[in-house]
Amino acid sequence: MNAPLDLSHMPRLGSAPSLLRDPGHGEEHDPDIGALGRPARCLMLAHEPFSNHSERLRALRTELLLRREGVGGMTMALLSPCAGEGRSQLAAELAIAFARMGRPTLLVDADLRRPRQHLLFQLENCYGLADALCGSSAPVPHRVEALPRLFVMTAGGAPPNPLELLANEQFRELVNQWRSQYGFVVFDTPPVSDYSDGLAVSTVVGQVLMLSRAQHTPYGEARALLRRLAATQARVLGSVINHF
Repeated sequence: MNAPLDLSHMPRLGSAPSLLRDPGHGEEHDPDIGALGRPARCLMLAHEPFSNHSERLRALRTELLLRREGVGGMTMALLSPCAGEGRSQLAAELAIAFARMGRPTLLVDADLRRPRQHLLFQLENCYGLADALCGSSAPVPHRVEALPRLFVMTAGGAPPNPLELLANEQFRELVNQWRSQYGFVVFDTPPVSDYSDGLAVSTVVGQVLMLSRAQHTPYGEARALLRRLAATQARVLGSVINHF
């Protein structure tokens, strides 16, 4: 596996201000666009693009682009062993970083148990990925204010069988559709030590970025995640050590 990528001093997730809804109009590549989201203040790349934190994220983006296969886009899942390691925030800021390259980018909240992306982008979570996989509604991404190339697919209503939904053929079909429709697709997932959902997502997506938190993630849990990932045959792009 490639050497770890050290991303220092990630800020904690803050509380979300009031929600904003604005149906608006979608981009030509995807006319069915939902509400307008606003990045929370903790997503510093959206608000302070020239800060040291934002520069570290751009460096991480560059590392990932160097490790991709070919010269096209990239579809990947973020996995971490435990809760509280900053996975959802890193997924959101990586999606912002990719979108700033001018390519349509989709951020998918595949944590159907404790979703966070709707909080990070101040969106309602009435309908989303779970509803699409249950067949109760079509998947509708949300636009993001001041980031015209970024789209967010929220998790939607909490289903009774999240692992089964993420392991079914309909999820694979959605991923293939998004892969051809967007330049970059980033998936947020639940902690692997608690649930196997992230491994199911990795099997379909095929590429993984691992995340651990310094002085927080047990070494044994990180090793166990690597062993379990080997069974999915997903390609590990690298690992990030988060400091906050």
